Amino acid sequence: MRAVQRLREQRQPGVLVTVMSVRGHSPRDAGAKMVVSTDEVWATVGGGNLEAVAIERARVLLAAGAGEPEVLEFSLSDKAPFQQAVQCCGGEVKLLLEPLPVVPSVAIFGVGHVGLELARILARHDLELHLIDSRPEQLVPERLSVLDDAVAGVHVHHVPVLPELVVGELPPGTHALVMTHDHAEDAALCDAALRNGQLATIGLIGSRAKWARFRQKLADDGNPAEAIDSITTPIGLSDLPGKEPAVIAVSMAAWLLQLFAAERNSAPVHREAKA
Repeated sequence: MRAVQRLREQRQPGVLVTVMSVRGHSPRDAGAKMVVSTDEVWATVGGGNLEAVAIERARVLLAAGAGEPEVLEFSLSDKAPFQQAVQCCGGEVKLLLEPLPVVPSVAIFGVGHVGLELARILARHDLELHLIDSRPEQLVPERLSVLDDAVAGVHVHHVPVLPELVVGELPPGTHALVMTHDHAEDAALCDAALRNGQLATIGLIGSRAKWARFRQKLADDGNPAEAIDSITTPIGLSDLPGKEPAVIAVSMAAWLLQLFAAERNSAPVHREAKA
């Protein structure tokens, strides 16, 4: 489990290999686990041909970006087909290979009424959630206690000065949502996000008039038009009306979930598995 947590913190994919079932003799009992990354292995499911094939298959899944689990079946006999070494324990083993993908990362700049409602929704999902606000009172533990049961990994950034500096600390591929209380702060964040060049999306909350002013300012600051066009505004589903914070937050969360699904479906999935 420490290896799984380490991969998650480093935002690296992996595969969790578990001995599902055993008939007869085998090197490890059911429940034994191993974690495989692209260049490391933690723990063991028994060594020999069984483990070597499992590691090889796990790395095929990693290279393909597969998201579906697989089952590998082994007959531990000297007459059974083998790829790496002979194992003649005499038993039969099933291994479950579960991909551990890199979870989405979302940064909410501005934890006001809408930002907190959005955080409450996103916290129920398996992702990394970054909360940034230049107002200390918005990030006090009492206010964020609604996230105490979060499934997401919640990271709170206290930045009373220059919150745009947090942009450079975000993991590559983060979805950044700009919705602070201050239009000047929003503009600085949009500029920093464009110059970062490693964010998956940049979303901005606000009116058409606000965006018209921002477009001009971002252009005057030297940002190319194609980069400016990459900013999504307004954020959310266009066919879901309503100005209440909870409604806006639901719309934005649904929009993000669509993006996450598109990211997952962009990689091929290999389901065949027989060893």
